[in-house]
Amino acid sequence: MSNKKWTAWLGLLVIAMLILSACQPKTVVVEKEKVVTKEVEKVVTQAVEKVVEKVVTKEVEKQIVVTPTPVARNGAWVDTVVVVEEPNADAGVTRLTTGDIDVYAYTISNPKTAQKIKDAGLNAAQSYGSYNELTFNPATFTNGKLNPFVEPKIREAMNWVVDRDYIVQEIMGGLATPRYVAVNGASADRARLAAEIRAIEAKYAYNFDKGKEVITEEMNKLGAELVGGKWQYNGEPVEIIVLIRTEDERRAIGDYVANQLEQLGFTVVRDYKKAAEASPIWLRSDPAEGKFHVYTGGWVSTAISRDAGSNFQFFYTPAGMPRPLWQAYTPTPEFADLAQRLNDNDFKTLEERAQLFARALELSMEDSVRIWLVDRSSVAPYRPDVEVASDLSGSIYGARAWPYTLRRVGQVGGSIKWAMPSILTEAWNPIAGTNWIYDMALIRATGDVGLMPDPATGLAWPQRIEKAEVVVEEGLPVGKTLDWVSLSFAPKIEVPADAWADWDAAEQKFVTVGEKYGGSETAAYKSVVYYPKDLYKTMKWHDGSNFDLADVVMFFILQFDQAKPESPYYDEAQVPAFESFMSTFKGMRITSEDPLVIEWYSDAWQLDAELAVVSLWPNYAQGEGAWHTVALGLMAEEKKLSAFSPDKATALEVDQLNYISGPTVDILKQQLDEAMANKSFPYAATLSKYISPEEAEARYNNLSEFFRRRGHFWVGTGPFFLQRAFPVEGMAILERYADYPDPANKWDRFAAPALAEVDVTGPARVTINSEAKFDVMVDFEGKPYPVADIQEVKFLLFDAKGEMVLSGLANAVQDGQWQITLSKDVTSKLEAGSNRLEVVVVSKLVALPSLGTFQFVTVP
Repeated sequence: MSNKKWTAWLGLLVIAMLILSACQPKTVVVEKEKVVTKEVEKVVTQAVEKVVEKVVTKEVEKQIVVTPTPVARNGAWVDTVVVVEEPNADAGVTRLTTGDIDVYAYTISNPKTAQKIKDAGLNAAQSYGSYNELTFNPATFTNGKLNPFVEPKIREAMNWVVDRDYIVQEIMGGLATPRYVAVNGASADRARLAAEIRAIEAKYAYNFDKGKEVITEEMNKLGAELVGGKWQYNGEPVEIIVLIRTEDERRAIGDYVANQLEQLGFTVVRDYKKAAEASPIWLRSDPAEGKFHVYTGGWVSTAISRDAGSNFQFFYTPAGMPRPLWQAYTPTPEFADLAQRLNDNDFKTLEERAQLFARALELSMEDSVRIWLVDRSSVAPYRPDVEVASDLSGSIYGARAWPYTLRRVGQVGGSIKWAMPSILTEAWNPIAGTNWIYDMALIRATGDVGLMPDPATGLAWPQRIEKAEVVVEEGLPVGKTLDWVSLSFAPKIEVPADAWADWDAAEQKFVTVGEKYGGSETAAYKSVVYYPKDLYKTMKWHDGSNFDLADVVMFFILQFDQAKPESPYYDEAQVPAFESFMSTFKGMRITSEDPLVIEWYSDAWQLDAELAVVSLWPNYAQGEGAWHTVALGLMAEEKKLSAFSPDKATALEVDQLNYISGPTVDILKQQLDEAMANKSFPYAATLSKYISPEEAEARYNNLSEFFRRRGHFWVGTGPFFLQRAFPVEGMAILERYADYPDPANKWDRFAAPALAEVDVTGPARVTINSEAKFDVMVDFEGKPYPVADIQEVKFLLFDAKGEMVLSGLANAVQDGQWQITLSKDVTSKLEAGSNRLEVVVVSKLVALPSLGTFQFVTVP
């Protein structure tokens, strides 16, 4: 494949998302989408010439099969994964080429490095969920210095100051698209809200002079003066500290932003830091200390986004994360309310949702505690003899399925050497520990989940559950795709009086619906989850303890307790998220303990029934946790020796709990010794119904032996366990967990997405006022793509002026073939000249669309 064609493939699906966003019936969308550059047309043309990189090696039927062929091996395919740190992407590719490492789990967008991957003959997992932004510190500083970004209008004006197109072309080498809003380019909402997003893009297009004018006015209001072209406050220069990440293109982005700020008259301090160095500043320090003003943020959506409604609450409100920076966010009451409603799906129709979303987009731009820069088209390289699942949004390191699919092709066992730019970046604890993608990649390998996200669609598959039922209030726009979940509708969904609705932290017992509400209560939807009959026998924690109901109950208690002032474990940082949760939660009921069956009642319904299922698997915010390992952290926190969240640790002036290394490991060991002696555990008033003294003793003994052998307390149920962690050396070792119950090939069908290949054919010349037909051929790996696996084939017709005159749906002819018919009425409106058909194929098997195009000439 030529270099030009490789570049075309890298940009193909990003461009497809832009064109998909134009597939809306509203004329205003057409008018704002009509500008298509020659470069885009060139890439599109190359794409429809079937210049598509063959990165997939499976037959399409293997994407569809749900029940894999039984194999003798359980758990992971490989025996050991040695994880090392490699901060330089070019060095990572070189190490892959020489065989020093096997996987470089990082999203690379640099075109030169991408070409190096191609030239070396390495595999490349492509993803579209990585994006960059600028995070602003909105706090008033306690050091007396002026922080301009306390003023929302200055933050908003930075949208005009930053030229996103410059970043895309000059820094990202074209392997990105400009981004203005908190909606991923690779998401369903990007298409649903195309008109609103285009309006925002037009309003906030690069206009340095306008941004400078607004900032000048607001700086004067804050009491600053422009002296000799430089801003001063109380006679001193107004300094802006730009915290710049150095591992990737963010260094260049940071320098560009710093240059723009200097042009505005600010004195800029460029603080270059790697991930581990930057984290204590922007994530853990008190923002009022003024250690930074702007951070070059980078995020990865680790699963295909099917509903971006929760992004507003996560990125703009204190409920987003229990971190000091988030607690400094002060959205307007209207914005906070809209963020809550969209997070909770508090609407009745998609039309109402669109209205809420449109207003939230406007308010998010006015708030701008972060401004969005680009969506990246990225590759993650690995050696040709390695096979691993990659999420189309989250890449390899964000894919929940990577530990279940990693192997050497055709081999069982052995070792894989895995590298990332940073590892063991922050403290590991399941409640409020590290959120770094590098750490979470390893944490995912050590823990299991109730539901497995499909890396190609974002839908959920049953992992630790057997089946589920979802009942939704009539009229709500909920649908389903997969057969493992049943969906039904009811005029009214009553919550049973004996369901648990709240938690009394003082008495340490659950509060029932009857006790809380005093009468009947209803919910928008109900989820019923059925767990396997042998769950308690087959599932084991890494220390040998059997999984049991107490793990689930402890997990449920902690949805409430830390946000209650009466609790000895109260943490103020947990309150915003708890209040958000309680705004929709109605009740939970265990209808059967063995086999386990759980009902969940809530108003926070989902557009997809598969995503409405609540498994209650004890996977906390930042990792899996057994009741006895979480208990040790609670005991340490009660004694004020340490704390789960960085906020509380800072308030207590103690170290944040780290289960894998550092001084808090000794603190946890002290709690274990005490618990073993007393056979004690937290929340005894409730948990003693599920934990006997003998069971507590057995669990603590198992954990003590695990610690003796491993030197840490990180215990999960996943296909790998953490054998050792070496933060100073930048290395960790994952080892296959032999007692993992599932066959090794359970998720092999996730190894490659069935990305459709599209070819459009038809007449090169069309007479105006005559009918014209065009064929759309849709294949995968040379075989016709089944009609049953295609959601729709959309088309757009652009006339000789480049304006879209029609959009519609193609008709299915047979597997692999669809047809577009332009009637006489349509062609009669075309002028003589060159026209263009653009086709977007939306598969049920892959969330990202595939693209095709065809040029034809109209003549009188």
